[in-house]
Amino acid sequence: MKIHFYKYQGAGNDFILVDNRQSVVNHHNPAMISKLCDRRFGIGGDGIMFLQYKEGYDFEMVYYNADGQPSSMCGNGGRCIVAFAKHLGIISTDTDFLAVDGPHHAKISEHGDWVSLQMIDVDTITQDEEAYVLNTGSPHYVAFADGLDHKNVYADGYAIRNNDTYKANGINVNFVEPADSGYFVRTFERGVEDETYACGTGVTAVALAMAKHHNQTGSIQTPIKVLGGNLNIRFDYNGISFTNIFLEGPAMLVFAGEVEV
Repeated sequence: MKIHFYKYQGAGNDFILVDNRQSVVNHHNPAMISKLCDRRFGIGGDGIMFLQYKEGYDFEMVYYNADGQPSSMCGNGGRCIVAFAKHLGIISTDTDFLAVDGPHHAKISEHGDWVSLQMIDVDTITQDEEAYVLNTGSPHYVAFADGLDHKNVYADGYAIRNNDTYKANGINVNFVEPADSGYFVRTFERGVEDETYACGTGVTAVALAMAKHHNQTGSIQTPIKVLGGNLNIRFDYNGISFTNIFLEGPAMLVFAGEVEV
């Protein structure tokens, strides 16, 4: 069977996308998914998404990590699938779609290269010693780091993700350092089990954690640099809850093709 696919990237976070509105592809197949995401023996990607029909919404986003397992919410993936939906002619500039963590609203530029994605509200941030722990659709650990350019993010992130506290369910590990008017962030992602060029739910978690850390309230905008480019997070914070959270950044089609599965 041949599958027609599209490859998208959002700030270097790259994904395989498949139009599965006709439910032709049975994607409950970890071996197939992991092979497609393999960068040597497949197409290559941090994950794969299937755009599916869902009554009451423009579409449904079904996401799998590169290890072949179903995943929690992927922010950059969400932005890329919005761009994909525009490419397919399903939406124009606004959309409401369903993901694993619930409904999401998004806006995309007329040219289709900039997506603003609303994330879930957050009202709980805890601490693990000096690090912050929160869920922005996926669970995240946020820790300050000096000399982040030269940090061994794979080794240090792997150690935290696999320690006694987080090993069972896994956690995404974000290291953050102040940079210009915002922050520089590098992330070790569970499911990929490696550092990625960007993590949408991760930079969102960092922005919220930094607002809490610095006791900022009101309407806040936080620019964040990642290895793959620049992202922006804006939100409202009243000292208790984070609402109106938007993850914003580029979402670009890289190439399209067919693959035998």
